[in-house]
Amino acid sequence: MDPFLLVERDGPVVLARLNRPDERNAISKVSDSEEIVDFCARMARDPSVRAIVLTGAGKAFCAGGNVKDMQERTALFGGTPYEIRNNYRTSVQMIGPAISELEVPVIAAINGPAIGLGLDIACMCDIRIMADTAVVAESYVKLGIIPGGGGGWLLPRLIGPQRASLMTLTGDAVDAATALEYGLVAEVVPGAGLLDRALELARRIAANPGHATRMAKRLMREGAHMKLPSLLELAAAYQALAHQTEDHHGAVAAFLDKRAPEFRDR
Repeated sequence: MDPFLLVERDGPVVLARLNRPDERNAISKVSDSEEIVDFCARMARDPSVRAIVLTGAGKAFCAGGNVKDMQERTALFGGTPYEIRNNYRTSVQMIGPAISELEVPVIAAINGPAIGLGLDIACMCDIRIMADTAVVAESYVKLGIIPGGGGGWLLPRLIGPQRASLMTLTGDAVDAATALEYGLVAEVVPGAGLLDRALELARRIAANPGHATRMAKRLMREGAHMKLPSLLELAAAYQALAHQTEDHHGAVAAFLDKRAPEFRDR
């Protein structure tokens, strides 16, 4: 079987596609989650990667869990309650920490429906842009289950508790215009231009030194649960590291010389 995650690279920018278009890129096999977690680990180890675009192959971003497997009580959804609990904990619930802990900036290009776990995965990314024809839904309750992939933590922090409650408790789909109004996505663009726009943004991020964008992302993530004095201590430590890099010294010299800098990830 083809890999679940197709990965392409153009210089410092990586494009990753969820690759089960016939199943709307649904996730239910342990190996699907493992591919995403392993991908994040590889990206973390490669300092030359400066930005990632995550999207779906075909017409969907990700349909969440495979409902046929739920009906048949197979794959993640089979076994005793204890086994199902452990299946979640050792597969789909590993995706959230892997993406969140990845310091490389990640842009979600929501090309089509992002449903349940699919929406949760999009919420794990740093920036979301959405095709004007796409929809998103935190639709677990419509199947008689609860947000199992991290949406109960992610969504209220992105759009506020009231709107998150509305989406989670109704399970209703939200169109692109509403997602933009909610602040769930940064931009809505025509579907035909979605990937180009996502890659353009990725290249703009990747034009900066990778150490700076990685540490800036980490600083914002840590700041979400820190008091200001603690964040400033962390920022001081990160800044001391940044000031010692060749890329910083080169950027300062280029700025003063009024020329474009050349970054070498050093």
